[in-house]
Amino acid sequence: MDVRRFALWRRSPDLEPYIAPAVEEVGFTRLWIGTSPGSLDSAEEALRTTTTLRVASGIVNIWREDAATVAASFHRIEERYPGRFLLGIGTGHPESVPDWSRPYESMSRYLDVLDERGVPAQRRVLAALGPRMLTLARDRSAGAHPYLVTPGHTALAHGILGPDRLLAPEHKVVVVADPEHARSIGRPKVQTYLGLQNYRNNLRRLGFTDDDMAGGGSDRLVDALVAHGTPDTIADRLAKHLDEGADEVAIQILTPSVDDDLRPDLAVLAAAIEAYDVEVPEV
Repeated sequence: MDVRRFALWRRSPDLEPYIAPAVEEVGFTRLWIGTSPGSLDSAEEALRTTTTLRVASGIVNIWREDAATVAASFHRIEERYPGRFLLGIGTGHPESVPDWSRPYESMSRYLDVLDERGVPAQRRVLAALGPRMLTLARDRSAGAHPYLVTPGHTALAHGILGPDRLLAPEHKVVVVADPEHARSIGRPKVQTYLGLQNYRNNLRRLGFTDDDMAGGGSDRLVDALVAHGTPDTIADRLAKHLDEGADEVAIQILTPSVDDDLRPDLAVLAAAIEAYDVEVPEV
């Protein structure tokens, strides 16, 4: 399995200086930077400290960041690091933005401004979960970057986007073999999103129930959203996104502490991905 079909996802506040060079060193294709500011400073710094790594915002929130400012930031980065930056934008959550309303129409207007300011459609993607936003991503961008999803969602998204659009789902991993220990690390991160309407609606579309989303998330839900086990087991889980039509998988590595060094987990995951092979049954 080609390691270049994988990326690392990391929140901007937790983006330690070593991370971008480490991602480049293991051969991953891209670094996705969550909660990216409109200035895109964290993306520019990641590009500055690497030579070939591609970087994407995952995502810039359209309610918090002015479209004209974001367009100017995009052009600044494009001039300095041509072809290496991908602009990911999204509508965020109604619970966290007081004036959140009519996300489809608001995203369309935001894209209008990006068009007017010369940000090419093929250099931006949308944080799309539901069918309507996925359709907008297909029609007005290079593709979609869904967050907190399963391979089942990847199959649905690929069906809407088609083969000519980038599909880069995020998936959480815990490189811990013991299931209970792994869930104790993954469940708090999953629980963070279970009170947010858009994620709850999407999880229901995928067949999960309100009981699954209660109490921090059932084992069934946590196991679906957080790949854990040996590196080989995790590689097998992540490969299912590729089987369902993903172009790349953005891995979010979870550890007991946000300050833990990610380099050991990055190295073992990259090695497992490179060594991964599908057994072909004998006829």
